[in-house]
Amino acid sequence: MRSGDNSGLPFVLIDKRQAQVFVFSAEARLLGATPALLGLAKGDDASPGIGQKPLSRIQPHERTTPAGRFVAALAKNLSGDPILWVDYETSISLHSLRGNNPREQRAIRLTSPSAHDNRISFGCINVALTFFDDVVMKAFQGTEGVVYVLPDTRSLASVFAPHGFAPTPD
Repeated sequence: MRSGDNSGLPFVLIDKRQAQVFVFSAEARLLGATPALLGLAKGDDASPGIGQKPLSRIQPHERTTPAGRFVAALAKNLSGDPILWVDYETSISLHSLRGNNPREQRAIRLTSPSAHDNRISFGCINVALTFFDDVVMKAFQGTEGVVYVLPDTRSLASVFAPHGFAPTPD
């Protein structure tokens, strides 16, 4: 907030190491926090061309949630479900948990006390439906905002300095 980087827009902070999502108003008031499911592979960069690959061709090591600063907006996916587009080019969005392969136990992973089992997605950020509807949708209704995805392996400065600021860990 001190840097003014959110430009008076709502913003989301995604802590990949703790598998947590924090949603803030434009005035930096915390609107909600929740556990999240993230990309299976640790890493901070998207694989080249990942956004154009069919899911069936994405290898496990390519399933990362890229770190960085993204301008985000609400939209609908091909099925008509609401999503928050984080990075259109790499097909990364924040959306509610959907019915998937029962063997993956995504709902159980989302509610477990450990962040270690929250790595399962193709790169998208999955949250509980009630959190998406009650917090994310309301915060971004009628406006775009900023999503900050904290890095797994790189330093904060290496990820955010190219955007003109380097957050401090306070």
